[in-house]
Amino acid sequence: MSSPRPPAPPSGSRELVLARIRAALRAGGGPPEEPAPRDHLRSHVPADDADALLDLLQHNLADYRALVHRCTTDRLPLLLAALFEARGTRTVAVPPGLPPDWLAVTRARALADDGPDGPLTAARLDTVDSVLTGCALAIAETGTLVLDAGPAQGRRLLTLVPDHHVCVVLAPGQVVASVPLALPRLDPTRPQTWISGPSATSDIELDRVEGVHGPRTLEVVLVTDGG
Repeated sequence: MSSPRPPAPPSGSRELVLARIRAALRAGGGPPEEPAPRDHLRSHVPADDADALLDLLQHNLADYRALVHRCTTDRLPLLLAALFEARGTRTVAVPPGLPPDWLAVTRARALADDGPDGPLTAARLDTVDSVLTGCALAIAETGTLVLDAGPAQGRRLLTLVPDHHVCVVLAPGQVVASVPLALPRLDPTRPQTWISGPSATSDIELDRVEGVHGPRTLEVVLVTDGG
């Protein structure tokens, strides 16, 4: 009786890879598995250095062409009023949960998304001069604001239609060092908007056009005693 014919050698890269995997599994053993690196969790700035994180956040926001301001909680209403006055803002869209004292001294008319006329439509928002929101988090290393439709942020539509967005960041509580440190603090089931500077795009010749997919102007107020 003739001996059994040996299996044909694998042909093609896929079969070759699979054959090597099967051989390795049959052999067993091998070098111990090394733990996965965790370098991505380290920040270039100490995560507990609030002043350094705030400085880095301001630098990176400005690098993305956002206009950045700092103030304390008691000065916030005056600063917001000055920003809207300088821009000539007459109407400001606001989410339902925005702290009312933020607009206590501004002359601009606040249009709440839960007002008597119902939610603000895209057409109505297109006639609004500015929008004012808070944020969920701000990431220092990337100069990114994260909105997740919380009470002081509202629906995503609010921050996509008006040409001018003013976002308030309460530091140090809402400032984190890096994206890996931000993710565990965010609810993945909530609608998130990550903002790095004003809306901008470039064509094939790298000509920058701002305001295509959202606000042309982004102003960020860092409240330095915001908890």
